[in-house]
Amino acid sequence: MDGEEDTGEEAVLHRQQRKEKKDLQAKIQSMKNAVPKNDKKRRKQLTEDITRMESEMEEKHKQELQLLSQNQVKTEDEGIVNGVNSLDLGSELPVQQQRISKAQKRREKKAVLEKERDERIAEAEIENLSGARHLEGQKLAGILGERELQIKQIPSDGHCMYRAIEHQLRERDNGFSLANLRSQTADYMQIHVDEFLPFLTNSSTGEMYSQEEFEKYCTDIANTASWGGQLELRALSHVLKTPIEVIQADSPPIIIGEEYSSKPITLIYMRHAYGLGEHYNSVEPLKVTSSDS
Repeated sequence: MDGEEDTGEEAVLHRQQRKEKKDLQAKIQSMKNAVPKNDKKRRKQLTEDITRMESEMEEKHKQELQLLSQNQVKTEDEGIVNGVNSLDLGSELPVQQQRISKAQKRREKKAVLEKERDERIAEAEIENLSGARHLEGQKLAGILGERELQIKQIPSDGHCMYRAIEHQLRERDNGFSLANLRSQTADYMQIHVDEFLPFLTNSSTGEMYSQEEFEKYCTDIANTASWGGQLELRALSHVLKTPIEVIQADSPPIIIGEEYSSKPITLIYMRHAYGLGEHYNSVEPLKVTSSDS
Protein backbone atom coordinates (compact mmCIF):
# COMPACT_ATOMS: atom_id res chain seq x y z
CA MET A 1 0.00 0.00 0.00
CA ASP A 2 2.83 2.38 0.82
CA GLY A 3 4.29 1.93 -2.65
CA GLU A 4 0.92 2.72 -4.27
CA GLU A 5 0.51 5.85 -2.13
CA ASP A 6 4.01 7.06 -3.03
CA THR A 7 3.29 6.57 -6.73
CA GLY A 8 0.14 8.68 -6.33
CA GLU A 9 2.09 11.49 -4.67
CA GLU A 10 4.62 11.43 -7.48
CA ALA A 11 1.85 11.65 -10.07
CA VAL A 12 0.30 14.65 -8.30
CA LEU A 13 3.68 16.39 -8.09
CA HIS A 14 4.44 15.73 -11.76
CA ARG A 15 1.06 17.13 -12.80
CA GLN A 16 1.69 20.24 -10.67
CA GLN A 17 5.15 20.72 -12.14
CA ARG A 18 3.87 20.32 -15.70
CA LYS A 19 1.25 22.98 -15.02
CA GLU A 20 3.89 25.34 -13.56
CA LYS A 21 6.09 24.82 -16.63
CA LYS A 22 3.13 25.53 -18.89
CA ASP A 23 2.26 28.69 -16.93
CA LEU A 24 5.88 29.84 -17.07
CA GLN A 25 6.02 29.34 -20.83
CA ALA A 26 2.85 31.40 -21.20
CA LYS A 27 4.41 34.18 -19.13
CA ILE A 28 7.63 33.98 -21.15
CA GLN A 29 5.69 34.23 -24.40
CA SER A 30 3.86 37.29 -23.06
CA MET A 31 7.19 38.86 -22.13
CA LYS A 32 8.60 38.14 -25.61
CA ASN A 33 5.56 39.66 -27.28
CA ALA A 34 5.95 42.84 -25.19
CA VAL A 35 9.53 43.54 -26.33
CA PRO A 36 10.08 44.74 -29.94
CA LYS A 37 12.54 42.63 -31.93
CA ASN A 38 14.49 45.74 -32.92
CA ASP A 39 15.09 46.68 -29.29
CA LYS A 40 18.34 44.73 -29.01
CA LYS A 41 19.22 45.84 -25.49
CA ARG A 42 15.87 44.81 -24.02
CA ARG A 43 15.86 41.56 -26.04
CA LYS A 44 19.24 40.69 -24.55
CA GLN A 45 17.99 41.45 -21.04
CA LEU A 46 14.83 39.46 -21.75
CA THR A 47 16.88 36.43 -22.82
CA GLU A 48 18.87 36.62 -19.58
CA ASP A 49 15.67 36.94 -17.51
CA ILE A 50 14.06 33.96 -19.25
CA THR A 51 17.17 31.81 -18.73
CA ARG A 52 17.19 32.73 -15.04
CA MET A 53 13.46 32.04 -14.60
CA GLU A 54 13.72 28.64 -16.31
CA SER A 55 16.80 27.74 -14.29
CA GLU A 56 15.11 28.72 -11.02
CA MET A 57 12.04 26.64 -11.87
CA GLU A 58 14.17 23.64 -12.85
CA GLU A 59 16.05 23.87 -9.55
CA LYS A 60 12.78 24.23 -7.62
CA HIS A 61 11.28 21.18 -9.29
CA LYS A 62 14.44 19.21 -8.58
CA GLN A 63 14.23 20.15 -4.89
CA GLU A 64 10.55 19.19 -4.78
CA LEU A 65 11.32 15.74 -6.18
CA GLN A 66 14.12 15.30 -3.66
CA LEU A 67 11.76 16.42 -0.91
CA LEU A 68 9.16 13.86 -1.99
CA SER A 69 11.80 11.14 -2.04
CA GLN A 70 12.92 12.12 1.47
CA ASN A 71 9.32 12.04 2.67
CA GLN A 72 8.89 8.54 1.28
CA VAL A 73 12.05 7.37 3.04
CA LYS A 74 10.85 9.10 6.17
CA THR A 75 7.52 7.25 6.02
CA GLU A 76 9.32 3.95 5.70
CA ASP A 77 11.60 4.87 8.59
CA GLU A 78 8.62 5.80 10.74
CA GLY A 79 7.14 2.36 10.12
CA ILE A 80 10.36 0.75 11.22
CA VAL A 81 10.59 3.00 14.29
CA ASN A 82 7.02 2.27 15.26
CA GLY A 83 7.71 -1.43 14.94
CA VAL A 84 10.76 -1.12 17.13
CA ASN A 85 8.81 0.99 19.65
CA SER A 86 6.22 -1.73 19.91
CA LEU A 87 9.00 -3.95 21.22
CA ASP A 88 9.70 -1.33 23.90
CA LEU A 89 13.38 -1.01 23.04
CA GLY A 90 13.76 2.56 24.31
CA SER A 91 12.71 6.12 23.54
CA GLU A 92 15.78 7.53 21.77
CA LEU A 93 14.56 6.77 18.23
CA PRO A 94 11.23 8.66 18.55
CA VAL A 95 13.12 11.77 19.77
CA GLN A 96 15.47 11.54 16.80
CA GLN A 97 12.52 11.06 14.48
CA GLN A 98 10.83 14.14 15.98
CA ARG A 99 13.91 16.23 15.18
CA ILE A 100 13.91 15.01 11.58
CA SER A 101 10.23 15.92 11.31
CA LYS A 102 10.85 19.53 12.46
CA ALA A 103 13.69 19.94 9.99
CA GLN A 104 11.45 18.56 7.27
CA LYS A 105 8.76 21.13 8.10
CA ARG A 106 11.28 23.93 7.83
CA ARG A 107 12.35 22.69 4.39
CA GLU A 108 8.76 22.44 3.23
CA LYS A 109 8.01 25.95 4.47
CA LYS A 110 11.10 27.28 2.69
CA ALA A 111 10.03 25.59 -0.56
CA VAL A 112 6.57 27.19 -0.35
CA LEU A 113 8.04 30.64 0.27
CA GLU A 114 10.46 30.26 -2.63
CA LYS A 115 7.63 29.25 -4.94
CA GLU A 116 5.58 32.31 -3.93
CA ARG A 117 8.62 34.56 -4.46
CA ASP A 118 9.22 33.14 -7.96
CA GLU A 119 5.59 33.76 -8.88
CA ARG A 120 5.75 37.36 -7.62
CA ILE A 121 8.95 38.00 -9.61
CA ALA A 122 7.43 36.62 -12.80
CA GLU A 123 4.27 38.71 -12.36
CA ALA A 124 6.31 41.85 -11.66
CA GLU A 125 8.41 41.30 -14.78
CA ILE A 126 5.29 41.02 -16.94
CA GLU A 127 3.79 44.11 -15.28
CA ASN A 128 6.98 46.09 -15.94
CA LEU A 129 6.90 45.08 -19.60
CA SER A 130 3.37 46.41 -20.01
CA GLY A 131 3.69 49.32 -17.56
CA ALA A 132 4.51 53.00 -17.85
CA ARG A 133 8.28 52.50 -17.71
CA HIS A 134 8.30 50.07 -20.63
CA LEU A 135 5.92 52.17 -22.73
CA GLU A 136 8.04 55.26 -22.11
CA GLY A 137 11.17 53.36 -23.13
CA GLN A 138 9.51 52.17 -26.35
CA LYS A 139 8.47 55.70 -27.32
CA LEU A 140 11.93 57.09 -26.61
CA ALA A 141 13.58 54.28 -28.59
CA GLY A 142 11.40 55.21 -31.57
CA ILE A 143 12.21 58.92 -31.30
CA LEU A 144 15.93 58.29 -30.99
CA GLY A 145 15.93 55.61 -33.69
CA GLU A 146 14.84 58.21 -36.22
CA ARG A 147 17.99 60.15 -35.33
CA GLU A 148 20.13 56.99 -35.36
CA LEU A 149 20.67 57.37 -31.62
CA GLN A 150 20.01 55.24 -28.57
CA ILE A 151 19.84 55.79 -24.82
CA LYS A 152 23.11 55.80 -22.90
CA GLN A 153 22.21 54.65 -19.38
CA ILE A 154 23.37 56.93 -16.56
CA PRO A 155 23.41 55.83 -12.88
CA SER A 156 20.52 57.05 -10.73
CA ASP A 157 22.57 58.58 -7.92
CA GLY A 158 21.40 62.20 -7.76
CA HIS A 159 24.11 63.27 -10.22
CA CYS A 160 22.32 61.89 -13.30
CA MET A 161 21.76 65.20 -15.09
CA TYR A 162 25.36 66.32 -14.59
CA ARG A 163 26.74 62.88 -15.48
CA ALA A 164 24.69 62.86 -18.69
CA ILE A 165 26.16 66.24 -19.68
CA GLU A 166 29.63 65.08 -18.65
CA HIS A 167 29.23 62.09 -20.97
CA GLN A 168 28.21 64.33 -23.88
CA LEU A 169 31.15 66.67 -23.30
CA ARG A 170 33.58 63.79 -23.04
CA GLU A 171 32.48 62.67 -26.51
CA ARG A 172 33.51 66.15 -27.69
CA ASP A 173 36.88 65.98 -25.93
CA ASN A 174 35.76 68.63 -23.46
CA GLY A 175 37.43 68.25 -20.08
CA PHE A 176 34.58 69.27 -17.76
CA SER A 177 34.20 66.86 -14.85
CA LEU A 178 31.16 66.25 -12.68
CA ALA A 179 32.64 68.43 -9.92
CA ASN A 180 33.43 71.22 -12.42
CA LEU A 181 29.89 71.19 -13.79
CA ARG A 182 28.34 71.35 -10.33
CA SER A 183 30.61 74.10 -9.01
CA GLN A 184 30.26 76.27 -12.13
CA THR A 185 26.49 75.84 -12.09
CA ALA A 186 26.38 77.03 -8.48
CA ASP A 187 28.73 79.94 -9.20
CA TYR A 188 26.72 81.12 -12.19
CA MET A 189 23.44 81.00 -10.26
CA GLN A 190 24.93 82.93 -7.34
CA ILE A 191 26.29 85.63 -9.66
CA HIS A 192 22.97 85.91 -11.53
CA VAL A 193 20.70 85.52 -8.54
CA ASP A 194 17.90 87.65 -10.03
CA GLU A 195 17.48 85.18 -12.89
CA PHE A 196 16.94 82.20 -10.61
CA LEU A 197 15.71 83.21 -7.16
CA PRO A 198 12.14 84.10 -8.28
CA PHE A 199 11.62 80.51 -9.45
CA LEU A 200 12.52 78.86 -6.15
CA THR A 201 9.94 78.48 -3.38
CA ASN A 202 9.92 76.89 0.05
CA SER A 203 7.82 73.72 -0.19
CA SER A 204 6.57 74.16 3.39
CA THR A 205 5.51 77.80 3.23
CA GLY A 206 5.01 78.38 -0.51
CA GLU A 207 7.04 81.57 -0.19
CA MET A 208 9.90 82.54 -2.47
CA TYR A 209 13.32 81.53 -1.16
CA SER A 210 15.06 83.96 1.13
CA GLN A 211 18.61 84.96 0.29
CA GLU A 212 19.89 82.51 2.92
CA GLU A 213 17.82 79.66 1.48
CA PHE A 214 19.07 80.47 -2.01
CA GLU A 215 22.71 80.42 -0.81
CA LYS A 216 22.14 77.00 0.77
CA TYR A 217 20.51 75.78 -2.44
CA CYS A 218 23.59 76.79 -4.43
CA THR A 219 25.93 75.28 -1.83
CA ASP A 220 24.06 71.98 -2.14
CA ILE A 221 24.43 72.07 -5.92
CA ALA A 222 28.20 72.36 -5.58
CA ASN A 223 28.77 69.97 -2.69
CA THR A 224 26.03 67.30 -2.59
CA ALA A 225 24.20 64.89 -4.88
CA SER A 226 21.19 67.22 -5.09
CA TRP A 227 19.04 66.53 -8.14
CA GLY A 228 19.33 68.98 -11.05
CA GLY A 229 16.46 70.36 -13.11
CA GLN A 230 15.54 73.08 -15.58
CA LEU A 231 17.10 75.95 -13.61
CA GLU A 232 20.43 74.15 -13.45
CA LEU A 233 20.20 73.32 -17.17
CA ARG A 234 19.66 77.02 -17.91
CA ALA A 235 22.77 77.91 -15.90
CA LEU A 236 24.80 75.17 -17.59
CA SER A 237 23.78 76.31 -21.08
CA HIS A 238 25.28 79.72 -20.22
CA VAL A 239 28.38 78.23 -18.60
CA LEU A 240 29.03 76.00 -21.64
CA LYS A 241 27.65 78.52 -24.18
CA THR A 242 25.84 75.57 -25.71
CA PRO A 243 22.17 74.72 -26.30
CA ILE A 244 20.84 71.80 -24.28
CA GLU A 245 18.07 69.72 -25.84
CA VAL A 246 15.86 67.62 -23.56
CA ILE A 247 13.94 64.79 -25.26
CA GLN A 248 10.82 63.37 -23.58
CA ALA A 249 8.49 60.54 -24.55
CA ASP A 250 5.17 62.41 -24.52
CA SER A 251 6.17 66.01 -25.28
CA PRO A 252 8.12 67.85 -27.98
CA PRO A 253 11.83 68.34 -27.23
CA ILE A 254 12.75 71.34 -25.10
CA ILE A 255 15.78 73.41 -26.12
CA ILE A 256 17.44 75.54 -23.46
CA GLY A 257 19.98 78.15 -24.55
CA GLU A 258 18.72 78.59 -28.11
CA GLU A 259 20.73 81.80 -28.35
CA TYR A 260 23.91 79.74 -28.74
CA SER A 261 24.84 78.33 -32.16
CA SER A 262 27.01 75.34 -31.24
CA LYS A 263 25.80 71.75 -31.58
CA PRO A 264 23.27 71.02 -28.81
CA ILE A 265 23.91 68.65 -25.95
CA THR A 266 21.10 66.07 -26.02
CA LEU A 267 19.64 64.61 -22.83
CA ILE A 268 16.81 62.13 -22.25
CA TYR A 269 14.29 63.00 -19.53
CA MET A 270 12.44 59.96 -18.18
CA ARG A 271 9.50 60.17 -15.82
CA HIS A 272 9.25 56.45 -15.03
CA ALA A 273 12.84 55.20 -15.18
CA TYR A 274 13.15 54.09 -11.55
CA GLY A 275 11.04 53.64 -8.46
CA LEU A 276 11.81 57.22 -7.44
CA GLY A 277 10.55 58.50 -10.80
CA GLU A 278 12.33 61.23 -12.76
CA HIS A 279 15.75 60.58 -14.26
CA TYR A 280 18.13 61.91 -16.93
CA ASN A 281 20.04 59.73 -19.40
CA SER A 282 22.46 60.62 -22.18
CA VAL A 283 22.48 59.44 -25.82
CA GLU A 284 24.98 57.67 -28.05
CA PRO A 285 25.08 56.54 -31.70
CA LEU A 286 22.71 53.67 -32.48
CA LYS A 287 24.56 50.36 -32.46
CA VAL A 288 23.51 48.09 -35.31
CA THR A 289 23.52 44.39 -34.45
CA SER A 290 22.44 41.31 -36.37
CA SER A 291 18.73 40.53 -36.15
CA ASP A 292 17.44 37.82 -33.86
CA SER A 293 17.36 34.36 -35.32
